[in-house]
Amino acid sequence: MLAKLRKWRNNRILARSPYTNADWKRASVSLAAFDRLSDDQLFRLYQLATLFIHEKNFSGAHEFEITDAVKQSIALQACLPILELGLDWYAGWSSIIVYPAEFRTESTFVDEFGVTHTESSHRSGEAWLRGPVILSWIDVEYGASNDGYNVVIHEFVHKLDMLNGRANGFPPMHSGVDKDAWTGLMSAAFDDFQVNPREGLDQYGATDPAEFFAVMSEVFFETPQQLVDEYPNVYDILSQFFCQSPLEQSDAADSGVIYRSGY
Repeated sequence: MLAKLRKWRNNRILARSPYTNADWKRASVSLAAFDRLSDDQLFRLYQLATLFIHEKNFSGAHEFEITDAVKQSIALQACLPILELGLDWYAGWSSIIVYPAEFRTESTFVDEFGVTHTESSHRSGEAWLRGPVILSWIDVEYGASNDGYNVVIHEFVHKLDMLNGRANGFPPMHSGVDKDAWTGLMSAAFDDFQVNPREGLDQYGATDPAEFFAVMSEVFFETPQQLVDEYPNVYDILSQFFCQSPLEQSDAADSGVIYRSGY
């Protein structure tokens, strides 16, 4: 019964959406990572992004204007990681705050001597546990290129990671992923990445396992061949987790074959 009610509700939201399929095509045309998606996947992504916009609250900081184009661009990039997982993976929070450019944050910590310190830094994105996702619009726009850097994917993968507590590089696993395999493969790759930087892979991923997961996810969706070349086991386990295989999708798109997930 609940499933039927949810389907009815979602269909109602989609039917009343102000965005047409043509609107979504225009919004996605500049996002290079979507070139490898089939027509079927794109259609489902548009629907998921429509529901995402309905569920989340967008607000601009420093007088930044939230337009339909802003919402659509963020929603499309945010929904790519959950295309085969579903919107429930972004449950438990509702706010997205967009700054026009990098924003400044302050954090405090206590050192080994009991002295409290305050640090200030500039960020392009931030995800809070049970709180908002904060993004720099300049960096969101930059993420449209296929270079392995995408602040939206990065921060929203943190949100997936936070579903079972603070981000630690170990998100909740569905039945398609072996927990022990995830721990072993990701830990080994993270340890290697800390001492063996890879050209073209953001070294920020060596900060901790949570950042490694987020950075490798950016590469997985944007430059998957690079991830296969450097860490094929990480590509495989992320493919299992996201229930997507970008390289297979790319091959199918090049050959004119519509790819459909087998997961």
